[in-house]
Amino acid sequence: MTATPAPAGEILLSRSLLYVPADKERALAKAPGLAADGIIYDLEDAVAPDAKETARENLRAALAEPSQKLRLVRINGLDTEWATEDLLAALAARAEAILVPKVDGPQTLATVASALEEADALSRVRLFAMIETPKAILNLREIAALAEKLPLAGFVLGLNDLAKDTGVTPGPERAEFVPWMLSVIAAARAYGLLAIDGVLNALDDEDRLGAECRQARALGFDGKSLVHPAQIGPANAAFAPSEAEVADAEAIRAAFADPANAGKGALRVAGRMVERLHLQSAERLLAKAAVITERDRT
Repeated sequence: MTATPAPAGEILLSRSLLYVPADKERALAKAPGLAADGIIYDLEDAVAPDAKETARENLRAALAEPSQKLRLVRINGLDTEWATEDLLAALAARAEAILVPKVDGPQTLATVASALEEADALSRVRLFAMIETPKAILNLREIAALAEKLPLAGFVLGLNDLAKDTGVTPGPERAEFVPWMLSVIAAARAYGLLAIDGVLNALDDEDRLGAECRQARALGFDGKSLVHPAQIGPANAAFAPSEAEVADAEAIRAAFADPANAGKGALRVAGRMVERLHLQSAERLLAKAAVITERDRT
């Protein structure tokens, strides 16, 4: 089983991924106009059992128009009665990405991939894995390694479920979660995957939201999953390169582009030594900044 890999160097903006319950028509109608980089059309936790069918029916209209946003459909867990119908509905709606919950190990994703292959959709649908169980943490390497043969694009943390299943009670700075968060980053980076931080349920705590976004970015995450549109702006700002970072990256790129520095592996830039590995980081940052600028124009 093989899938078409993502284009080399492709940047999937994912600073802010907003969960939208797929049974809520007003929320679905507003979603395309929001500034979130991505929308997670939720068929799982945010949708009551008696609203599952309505949520599935709404998907086709919600995904009918093309979008520059990263759009995912979160199906119900494979151990539930709803998973098969969710997946069929997502495929019928031509979903571009499936977010699979409760991914304990690689077999969960392999099962979804087999269904996609049977539907001749494996080459066009990205997979994202919810990392929200103790087994997922223990099996991160094996899950991430599926990216070598499946269209696995990223991890989305589910820290609420991890807290529930482990008994861990996180403090305001989430220090208790940091080892697991760094494990997710290591696995994601080893296999070229996106890593998205978990949600903050406290809707009115802007300071805490900002702190969590800054913490997640410092740990290496690409963005944060969100539960309310008011959280989009702070997340977009926190995970975007700052003006100072862009200026620093441009200085590094200019220094290495100077013919006088041709062939040099290390240079002095703004009072510090930088190497070609810093040039690679600078080029990635500038590429992301350019994509954000272009997105903001449209």
